[in-house]
Amino acid sequence: MSTLLWGVLPYVAFVLLVSGLIWRHRYDKFGWTTRSSQVYESRLLNIASPMFHYGILFVLVGHLMGLFVPESWTDAVGMSEHTYHLFSLFGGTAAGALAVVGIGMLVYRRRTNAPVFKATTRNDKTMYVMLLAAIVMGLWAKLADSSVSSGYDYRQTIAPWARSLFTLQPDVSLMEGVPVAFQVHIVIGMVLIALVPFTRLVHMFSAPVQYLFRPYVVYRSKEQGQLGQRPPRRGWERVDR
Repeated sequence: MSTLLWGVLPYVAFVLLVSGLIWRHRYDKFGWTTRSSQVYESRLLNIASPMFHYGILFVLVGHLMGLFVPESWTDAVGMSEHTYHLFSLFGGTAAGALAVVGIGMLVYRRRTNAPVFKATTRNDKTMYVMLLAAIVMGLWAKLADSSVSSGYDYRQTIAPWARSLFTLQPDVSLMEGVPVAFQVHIVIGMVLIALVPFTRLVHMFSAPVQYLFRPYVVYRSKEQGQLGQRPPRRGWERVDR
């Protein structure tokens, strides 16, 4: 079971993620969308959606730092282990709580607004359950095994195991002493990763990065002879090239 969970399941999740994205892009391009329900209700959505997205963004950044920034790196910049622990405890808890409140409001909105509820599919319900379970289980694992003075040091076990996956030599023995709450959180997370291409979560891979590199837009005015006689306002003077 240990080999299956920590040596096989991560690669199964990754293969499903990559192959699912390829399949979705090839055969369901028009379905590659969030299927926004803003047309039915926007007041609550404008509050809940930013809360969830900012919360989950900070959660993901925290996970990346915790898993892929070794303890030696934080020591090198002068950050003590206790300082890192406090940052992880309070920052991670705040981000997770923000995401939970946001997704809770989104679920409430879907359940209480009839048109939005009718537009909700079984796929959406599964996504919400898995997403909420992953976040709540992560919060539980963090708070149950931590206090202000100390906490479970996952950078000695979970983080090296996660990095070992990229060498194709997963060290499953590192996960043997990990608290059960962390193990359940990780398993739910891997299942969620595998489900991403088949849910509306696929939109996370559609960030408009090209806008950062597109050329600026050149606005051209009419010819000088066609302009009116009114003097231009300050800041809107004609620029001759």
